Amino acid sequence: MRNNRQPYRGRQEEPYKVNQKIRAREVRVVGDFVEGGNALLPTDKAIKLAQENDLDLVEISPNVDPPVCKILDYAKFKYEQKKKQKEIKSNAAKIVLKEIRFGPNTDEHDYNFKLKHAINFLKEGAKVKAYVHFVGRSIVFKERGEMLLLKFAQALAEYGAVEQLPKMEGKRMNIFIAPKAGKK
Repeated sequence: MRNNRQPYRGRQEEPYKVNQKIRAREVRVVGDFVEGGNALLPTDKAIKLAQENDLDLVEISPNVDPPVCKILDYAKFKYEQKKKQKEIKSNAAKIVLKEIRFGPNTDEHDYNFKLKHAINFLKEGAKVKAYVHFVGRSIVFKERGEMLLLKFAQALAEYGAVEQLPKMEGKRMNIFIAPKAGKK
């Protein structure tokens, strides 16, 4: 026998109960459509009141006894909620991390070139992760790598603050520099 069920298509459950989906016997209706701003009404009477105004009865806070409902246009309400969520998401701080790689024997010209890039990154508001990568026997030059990173941090002191001092992690020695607050 074949299964005639439709496959689940990622349909989301509604976050609010609307009209007939409200199971409580009585609800507290708030808003412009009731006298005094709020009233305790039987659910069917509240739904009828909403339908008379061509609107929906939406359960705003279901955990209260009796549940609090509001008479409004549900489609418009959902749209505004989505818009608020999008705005909150867009206002969240986006932190960009840029990496700059050195070798323990990095030459002066290469160092200056990478320093200029780091200054630009910090001016744009991005964090900078500078690291010295030790390959093979170059691991014996740990002090040289640490001095290079400290010199790098000192050169960037005007543009950013050191978040983490040089620290060995495997074959890399890292330093993190965050942009100063006023430099964007």
